Amino acid sequence: MNIDVAVIGGGPAGLMAAEVMGRAGIAVHVFDAMPSVGRKFLLAGKGGMNLTHAEPLPAFVGRYGAHSERLSPLLDAFGPQAVREWAGGLGIDTFVGSSRRVFPTDMKAAPLLRAWLHRLRHPQGNGVPVSFHMRHRWRGWGEDQGLDFDTPSGRWRVRAGATVLALGGASWARLGSDGAWVPWLQAAGIEVAALRPSNCGFDVANGWSPFFAERFAGQPFKSVAIRATDGQGHNFQRKGEFVATATGVEGSLIYAASGLLRDQIERTGHATFELDLLPDRSADQVLTEVAHPRGSRSVSSHLKSRLGLEGIKMAIVNERVDKDTLHDPARLATLLKALPITLARPRPIDEAISSAGGVAWATLDDSLMVRARPGLFCAGEMLDWEAPTGGYLLTACLASGVRAGQGVEAYLSSQAQSTSASRINE
Repeated sequence: MNIDVAVIGGGPAGLMAAEVMGRAGIAVHVFDAMPSVGRKFLLAGKGGMNLTHAEPLPAFVGRYGAHSERLSPLLDAFGPQAVREWAGGLGIDTFVGSSRRVFPTDMKAAPLLRAWLHRLRHPQGNGVPVSFHMRHRWRGWGEDQGLDFDTPSGRWRVRAGATVLALGGASWARLGSDGAWVPWLQAAGIEVAALRPSNCGFDVANGWSPFFAERFAGQPFKSVAIRATDGQGHNFQRKGEFVATATGVEGSLIYAASGLLRDQIERTGHATFELDLLPDRSADQVLTEVAHPRGSRSVSSHLKSRLGLEGIKMAIVNERVDKDTLHDPARLATLLKALPITLARPRPIDEAISSAGGVAWATLDDSLMVRARPGLFCAGEMLDWEAPTGGYLLTACLASGVRAGQGVEAYLSSQAQSTSASRINE
């Protein structure tokens, strides 16, 4: 089978690359291993489809940390406002929530995906319809550099004038992102940074006690703050909430610090964050209340009465504070504002919301084409970057899809010009 362009991966990056190319009049074939496209996109939007974030662009770009410089040109060209305009073009109105996150007005992902697929299959103007091939699992390159697929009808060999790989990272393998592509790219001489969990939970060192794990797993720590440092000059401090699990911790506040905590574990074998159970009270206020005479009341009753500590907050105090300290007001007050929680390891990458690592930027040119393999482009989460939740992941995936699609368009145009020039010279 000979085609103009193959896009392998039907997530946001692959679909956006296909849209850009189809709009330019290029015949695009999208291949995906799943029965339908956009499965991770749909699951991510199950609790409310967070499209992007409405903070100023410089702050937005800064959320990508060490990868901000490389992603900045992509986000300048297709950033948060462009995402909202793109959704609007699909008939999906958006609004900015109290956290500055941007959502569709109905909070749902499915209507947006349906409208998007309809436009891809039935473009207006001079656009070319995109062809979709489901249950086509890429298996790497054949001997003649053709693309090999396992399909319901057997093995396929596809030869494409250009290829966009948008295969995702290695989280949520059941939705198609399993990282199986890593050894194939490495064997082709393409540098790939190890895939690691991002926006993930962690196991606590030595585990929780059986009582705490059984009684409080799944319960949230609300109105708390955490502080962490990685020993490399990077610090994290934020108020929010997270959840206790049977083996450790997860949730939005933990996800936000996960990159720092994960890297520290990789360097030293463990990482510790300080849990502030009373972020709205100063250390002096806490000490005053703890030191107040408690009479015959138990420590638990005293802390509930004076500071409102109860439930999982009181349970973590009993879990992590020894009996002598419980009866020492100064030491106890200090720990209520900075209770150390030591982490042993991140949870497996397949449980993570996203993954870090991927195709090294040095192997790509500005159009996201692999320098050593002209005509091969990469986009989306399979590139070496990571970002927090809040619309940053989706926006960068879409932006990289735009850049890759434009890159293919320019590449095919240059190839056509070269062919034409050769014929004239003949």
